[in-house]
Formats: sequence, structure tokens, C-alpha cells
Amino acid sequence: MSETVGTSKTSKPSETDDAHANRWKALVFIALAQLMVVLDATIVNIALPSAQQDLGISDGNRQWVITAYALAFGGLLLFGGRISDLWGRKRTFVTGLIGFAGASALGGAATGEAMMLGARALQGAFGALLAPAALSLLAVMFTDAKERAKAFGIYGAIAGGGGAVGLILGGFLTEYLDWRWTFYVNIPFAVIAAVGAYFVIREPAGGRNRSPLDIPGVVLSTLGLVSLVYGFTRAESDGWGDSMTITLFVASAALLAAFVFVESKVKAPLLPLRVITERNRGGVYLSLGLAIIAMFGLFLFLTYYLQIVKGYSPVKTGFAFLPMIVGMITGSTQIGTRLMTRVPPRLLMAPGFLVAGLGMLLLTQMEIDSSYVGLLLPAQLLLGLGMGTAFMPAMSLATYGVEPRDAGVASAMVNTSQQVGGAIGTALLNTIAASATTSYVADHIGSATSKPAAQLVQLQGMVDGYTSAIWFAVAILVASAAIAFTFVTTGKPDMTATTAEGEDANEVKVPVIAH
Repeated sequence: MSETVGTSKTSKPSETDDAHANRWKALVFIALAQLMVVLDATIVNIALPSAQQDLGISDGNRQWVITAYALAFGGLLLFGGRISDLWGRKRTFVTGLIGFAGASALGGAATGEAMMLGARALQGAFGALLAPAALSLLAVMFTDAKERAKAFGIYGAIAGGGGAVGLILGGFLTEYLDWRWTFYVNIPFAVIAAVGAYFVIREPAGGRNRSPLDIPGVVLSTLGLVSLVYGFTRAESDGWGDSMTITLFVASAALLAAFVFVESKVKAPLLPLRVITERNRGGVYLSLGLAIIAMFGLFLFLTYYLQIVKGYSPVKTGFAFLPMIVGMITGSTQIGTRLMTRVPPRLLMAPGFLVAGLGMLLLTQMEIDSSYVGLLLPAQLLLGLGMGTAFMPAMSLATYGVEPRDAGVASAMVNTSQQVGGAIGTALLNTIAASATTSYVADHIGSATSKPAAQLVQLQGMVDGYTSAIWFAVAILVASAAIAFTFVTTGKPDMTATTAEGEDANEVKVPVIAH
């Protein structure tokens, strides 16, 4: 059986031709915007200690510089995706860029805690508009299977490797300029992308979803996702048994269950259940979210391991992540792109997650004196190659087969699985690591007879905590591979799908996926 992706007619042949001719130029600006959003997830982390000191933010409130962004971004993504379908992807994309630039300028100019937290929440809100609009533009502009593979290869490499690039850039800006530049650097990115998008992007006609906005769905999904993300953030700082943590998880489950019920009943749902109940897309969202849990936890551990245990500077730490970036770009643009039109997606996704898991497995052997070249470099290369190879078909398949009117919300689901996965990964793996470290130190500190010996025990405890958590990350990647192999059953794209004779010459026909 074959699933045909929807068709759309254009009243003017030149509109379709224009959109088609400009698609590669448009990809440059879409990729630039995506890089900016992904960079922002990690670039501020390195600048946080300096910003905290300058602005007088307390230790108890410093996590909110990260959390305010994550809550707004994760909570509003589905709403942003629906706005993209309703208002137009190009318009939403440009608005998101301008708003993100303004919020970044506010953050860079912050004079106190409240101004900083407000700027971060605004960044998250405009990012929630921007991210699904960017991915859905790719979905509707690149319809030829081979071109789609190349476009999503580039996008997948940026989505996977941008966080590590943020560590490098954050280290440079913080060490040689000022923490404020980790915000100001977004402005040229956003302005160039917005101006380029305005003049270059020609969104194909016929893909809008003009149904009235599902307000109950917006409220329930936003509150449910905010509760979920905040619950994991709270668990990291206050523990899993904290009464507020438990309350947040219970509230999230109730709100999201109510959201699913409402979506099954309303005439024009915020998230049509057909988007997530289709087997392949559901498998992609789940496996991708799990893989991100493993990845985000690793970014945190490696950063602390390199800076605290190995004594690397922020800049050197950033450069130490280069092998992972190289691996991701290679896996996504060379392996994934070349094979996507030749083999079914699951034969790229499942092996990709397993190769990444092998890289993680190497990192379970970390010691205080582990060699960077002998252990960390090959582990990162495997991680990058595996993730890049898996991300590329996952990004493409997540929006493949959706009706054009659902492209925005399907794209938002990809970003939601990544954002929630990142929040879960940081909290879950950090909690496991902290518990293992505490246990190790308690068991060994009695044998330390001097201050240097006690410090050595502390460092060994930290490394023991990291490796304990990384074992869980290995298991999570194996689970991702199993889900991808089991649920993603679609075949390779049908390269022979063309417009049948007698059909309207102006009708845009999208390739089918063979089942």
C-alpha cells in the first residue's frame, strides 16, 4: 500500500516556479535560524557563572536563567506550530526571528535578575514560533525525495551539532569578550535570517489551516508541557520525592490526558491525533525524544568532566567537542543523505542509535586520567556519526506524509520531543550521577588521610557518578534503536512518483512512501 502526501494547487504557475527556484537559497536562512535556536540552548550555560555574579542572581534562582527559556519554549511549541499553519509559515518564521532578536538584545542589556529572566522567557516564546515554522517550511518546500534528503541532512546536522557549537562559541565569547555577547550574538543571526527569508522564501500556496484556534487545547497543552518540563527541572534541584515535584508530575499527567480527550472531541483540534497516531511518526517522536535524553545528559557530564576533572578552560572545552560535531555533520550529510533514498528509514535510524550507543559505551570507561585522544575522541566520533545518521531520516520522516495543513504542528511535535527530552535528560541523568557520586564519596572518604587525598576521592566520585549515569544513557539509546526498528516500518521513498498524465500541470505532487 502507498501513502500519498497531499497535493496542492496553485493559481499562478509562477508562484510554484518561484518557490521551487528559491528553495536552496531559502534553506540557507532556515538553517541559520535553526542554528541560532539550537546554539541558545547551550551557549548561555557557559556564560551563566559570569552573568550570575554581575547581576547578583542568587544560587537558588540561577537555574531559572535556563528554566525560564525551557518552560516557555517547551510549553508553547504546539501553539507555535498551529499559529504557523494558521498564519502562514513565512510570516511566523520572520516574526519569530525579529522577536528572538529583540529578546536577545534585552537579555544582553539586562541590569538585574528580573530583566534577565523576562528576556529568557521571551526568547523561549519566540523560539516556539520560530522552530516549527522553520521545519515545516522545509517540509513543504522540498518535496523531491533526493532533494529532501539533502535538505534534511543539512538541517539534521545543525539540529544535532548546534548544541556543541554553542559550547565553543560560548567559551570564546565569555573568555575573550563578555557574557553579554552570548545574547548579542543572536542579533546578527536573526537579522540576516529575517531579511533573507523575507525576500527569498516563497511559501507554496494551498497549505494553510484556517480552522478556528482550539483555545482549550492551547491552554491544556501549554500548562501540561510546562508542568512536565518544570517537574523534571525541580526533580534535579530538589529531588524526586519533593512534594512539589510529585504535584507537578501528577498535574502534568492530568492536564495532558485532558488535552488528548479534548483533541479527540473538538472539530478543529490544536494537535490532530492523526499526526501522532500514525505508526511511523509516533515511532520517530518517541525514539528521537529518548535519544535526546541521552545526548543532553552527556553534554552536561562531558562539560564538567573536562573543566573540573581535566582542568580545561571554557574555550578548550568547547573545542574538545569538535569531534562530535564533525561526526554529526558527516553522519547526517554524507551517510544519511546518500542512503536515505536507497534504504528504509529504520535501517538508518536503528543502526545510527546503536553506533551512538557504542560511543556512549566507550565513555563508561572514563577515569580521572583518561586520554582525550585514546578515549574521548573516538567515543565522540562514534556518537556524532550515529546521531547524525539517525537524526537525518528522523527529521524528514517526522513531517513526511502529513497533510500540508498539519505541517506546522507536526514540526512542533519534533521540537517538543527534543525539548522535553532535553529537560528529562538533564534532570534524570544528573540525579543518577549525583546519587552515585554521593554514595562513592561516603564509602571512600574515610580512607583519605590528607586534603589532597580527600580531593582525589571527590574527583573520583564525580567520574564514578558520570559513568554510572552514562550506563543509563547507553540503555536509553538501545531502547531508541528498538523503537525505531519496530515502529518505523515505512519503506524507502518512491523515486519514480511523478505527476500522472492528464493531471493539472500546476499541481504540486509529493513523492509517495512505499509501505
